[in-house]
Amino acid sequence: MDKAALPNKPYFRIGEVAELLGVETHVLRYWEAEFPQLSPTRAPSGQRLYRRPDVEKLVLVRRLLHQEGYTIAGARRRLEEMEQAPAAPPQAGPPPVAPAPPADQGRLFPPPAPDPAQAPPRQVVAEVVAELKDLLRRLS
Repeated sequence: MDKAALPNKPYFRIGEVAELLGVETHVLRYWEAEFPQLSPTRAPSGQRLYRRPDVEKLVLVRRLLHQEGYTIAGARRRLEEMEQAPAAPPQAGPPPVAPAPPADQGRLFPPPAPDPAQAPPRQVVAEVVAELKDLLRRLS
């Protein structure tokens, strides 16, 4: 789910948000309890009404938990870090590269596999393999 793919409406009901994110409504209620940044407004009937920024945060929470492998605590810290980072004014040129999260802090699963196009040259790999074989021979 991409932020741009969200319907252009001011408020979303919990069922709509759950369907957009592909999660159950009880998961959204749980995330509200775990992430203080999530606070939907309530209709006079008591039903939760999520604003677009709330849904965008939920998209981010889902990505951190389901795709990047963060734990709840790690995702909470990452979300806090992202909110504390000052918003830089738009710059001309290519978009800045997002900084990597702290070294696997709060991750439940390993990070996604690196891009094969950025793999080290064969010569470097061959040298590392030779060093490992030499070490293994010494230990045997």
